Amino acid sequence: MNLSATQPQVLPAPFDAVADRYDETFTSSSVGRAQRAPVWSELAKAFHAGDRTLEIGCGTGVDACFLAERGVKVLACDPSSKMIDVTARRVRQTGLQALVRTRVLRAEEISALLPNESFDGAFSNFGALNCVHDLGQLARDLAKLLKPGATLLLCWMGPYCLWEIVWYLGQKNENKAFRRFRKGGLRARVADEAVLDVHYPSVRSLARTFAPEFKFKSIKGIGVAVPPSYLEVWVQRHPHLLQLCEWTDSLVARWPGVRVLGDHVLVRLQRTSACGRL
Repeated sequence: MNLSATQPQVLPAPFDAVADRYDETFTSSSVGRAQRAPVWSELAKAFHAGDRTLEIGCGTGVDACFLAERGVKVLACDPSSKMIDVTARRVRQTGLQALVRTRVLRAEEISALLPNESFDGAFSNFGALNCVHDLGQLARDLAKLLKPGATLLLCWMGPYCLWEIVWYLGQKNENKAFRRFRKGGLRARVADEAVLDVHYPSVRSLARTFAPEFKFKSIKGIGVAVPPSYLEVWVQRHPHLLQLCEWTDSLVARWPGVRVLGDHVLVRLQRTSACGRL
């Protein structure tokens, strides 16, 4: 079956405004590479050549291409048509058109893939879930799209980022230090005129939302010692400290209590045989 990239439709989205420079500001940054490496390690363990996977919030397609290079088929979805343009270009440049399809699609609309699609697994990386208003609906839709036993990897921004709390308290900015704690989330500015609502669910609340169709299997902190991307300038001044932070993360990323203090939290869930909710 040929999985060549499809022509995306044009839809406005907040991340359209930053699509062209996203790789420069995050993907290729020191922090971006340091945080993505442990995620790739889990992706490589979870998905194998021949698997059909669904990516929610593909951004510029870096993760989709990483898996495709290993023989994994990926349907890469994102609400930003500009991000999809960048992804499609990357897919063409790497010659992976037979393994990666692209589609402009919001997470809340993945039911549009039914009944013609089914997947061996799915994943979402670096905060796409934080922009989803109804995670319960997403869980129900994924339950219908994933086969029993399928792996679901979700990487999102949790409410307890140790780096963020310490950094902003040091600057006497309590508002930013504890912004992830706000009930109901907050409104974030992506660019001058691009804003979106962001929520920071805890691991416990996510587990409740995805049960009983999905069972939690593991939790891993991403960026516990490695700082958030907005500290890239600081990291550039202290490259040896970044190496120490990466080494520290390799030790503590799975420690109970500590693992939920990262800039992101990565959880692995498994599709159960429970019937989907109505």
